[in-house]
Amino acid sequence: MSDKHLSTQFDAELSSISTRVLEMGGIVEAQVAQAVQALTTVSGEIASHVLQVEEKVNAMEIEIDRNLHSIIARRQPTARDLRLLIAVSKTIANLERVGDEAARIARTVQRLINSGVSSRLRLPMSDLEFEAELATAQLRKALDAFARLDVARALEVLKQDDLIDKEFDGLMRKLITYMMEDPRTISSAIDLVFVAKAIERVGDHAKNLAEVIIYVVKGTDVRHNTPEAVETMVK
Repeated sequence: MSDKHLSTQFDAELSSISTRVLEMGGIVEAQVAQAVQALTTVSGEIASHVLQVEEKVNAMEIEIDRNLHSIIARRQPTARDLRLLIAVSKTIANLERVGDEAARIARTVQRLINSGVSSRLRLPMSDLEFEAELATAQLRKALDAFARLDVARALEVLKQDDLIDKEFDGLMRKLITYMMEDPRTISSAIDLVFVAKAIERVGDHAKNLAEVIIYVVKGTDVRHNTPEAVETMVK
């Protein structure tokens, strides 16, 4: 078999895996949006759907991981191709964790409904929705950077990560104020603290994906650096 034919097969396998990763990314992005919708509408039905999707996401992670191991064993890739496969492994792990955060929000919704406090929710839900919009936008941008192997797009994700952190901090201050002014909100406000933290972690996973993309393209590990430092490192 010619080297060209082997190379073509390898490229096709990489393309197939990348497509599956993007499909998985689209699913978990929708999963987060639906989890937040379940919370804002206090919908047990939507929350249950989010938990059902979690099983599909877990199965996709296992399937893609198995395919990665097979490719590495058969093709023995080197240099950038190997970096890409490692990056895919890290990417699906982060996406699976995003799905976990969505499931955590859905379970919170179910707990609120079962405890009967859902009807008394008078908390800053619009702030929570805005934080979720920021986080899912970051995730979408990171997936777009993955699809294009676009370092500039990945850098945008890193630079905008602090927006979610600032929104989270502001939401925490509001929730503390609500609890101080009306002790009856303490239980549901604490639940929302965990929801807000779950959303913040979605943004963290998007940041992780951006760092992985830069590693694939540039071969440089940029973790634990400021966006400004990363920009200098990849020039």
